[in-house]
Amino acid sequence: MPSHRQAPLAERRPRAETPAAYVKAIVTAYARRSLSPVNALAMAQITPSQLTKPGAKVTALQMEQLSLAAMRELDDEALGWFGRRLPWGSYGMLVRASLTAPTLGLALARWCRHHNLLTDDIHLALVAQQGVARIELTIRNGLGDLQEFCVVSVLRNALGVACWLTDSRIALLRTTLQFQAPLHQASYAVLFDGPSEFLAPRNALEFDAGYLALPVRRDEAALQRMLQRALLLTVRPYRRDRLLVEKVRQTLALHLPDIRNADDLAERLNMSARTLHRQLRDEGSSLQEVKDAVRRDLATEQLHRSTRGLKQIAQSVGFQNEKSFIRAFKSWTGSAPDAFRSAARAALDE
Repeated sequence: MPSHRQAPLAERRPRAETPAAYVKAIVTAYARRSLSPVNALAMAQITPSQLTKPGAKVTALQMEQLSLAAMRELDDEALGWFGRRLPWGSYGMLVRASLTAPTLGLALARWCRHHNLLTDDIHLALVAQQGVARIELTIRNGLGDLQEFCVVSVLRNALGVACWLTDSRIALLRTTLQFQAPLHQASYAVLFDGPSEFLAPRNALEFDAGYLALPVRRDEAALQRMLQRALLLTVRPYRRDRLLVEKVRQTLALHLPDIRNADDLAERLNMSARTLHRQLRDEGSSLQEVKDAVRRDLATEQLHRSTRGLKQIAQSVGFQNEKSFIRAFKSWTGSAPDAFRSAARAALDE
């Protein structure tokens, strides 16, 4: 996706991990339009000699700067991939059209459908089967020597949009690609997490279908801020993975009385307790925080909608005695359970 504002190269100097082959693909797009890429390369501080070195790479920030300049000079956000240009703002329009979807599944299906209206050269589809979701890219018209650059860019764009819409890292199960492994094959470990398979039956990203149920968390104001630097969607990975938190919440809600410790929970999630703690920490959360939130939600629901005594409620949400439940509930809500129940009933009677 394009950026609407340039950022100085001195802002950040990450490692050079983007294959120079993608820079050469942009140069090819200029050549097809009989235009010179000299100014764009200079803006990204990429010298022509860099492109001739075997195994040459550029930084993600240099690639962002080059892509931005090329999109403006070529007036093509697709950077020459397709038979017709995608004018400035095309990809922003796709995201805006998906913004009102309640869940990621509906947002991605809408994004793919609308992308198919922009070009006949490729076809995008969202498929979910047996717990696995796939974003599939089918090539309908030959892309020539821009095939790899197009496929990688569009799939990374789709993944970046999905992560941004849900404010969640989406862990890939695998990436499948129809073309032969390039000389820079090792770079795919950076481009896509999880294994990448070449000469595969389809071009696709595969991930847990549970992500499709995540809610869309962005609005128009967030979109306007994102468009300030939209290319970051394809170059900066998300760290937070909301699907794990949702799985922990669901498992706790279903089996709370039977889960005595982290080992019990981790076993139900088919991972080690150490891995569970580490991944939750990476997401800015903790098992205790999630557990307290589940206990609070279950307890307040019962206080609202049932006549069960406090002892029964305490046991149902995993407390050994009523006293410890009351103390915890007050720390969560600032109110004792009885007072909370009375206030809730009084509000219903009004």
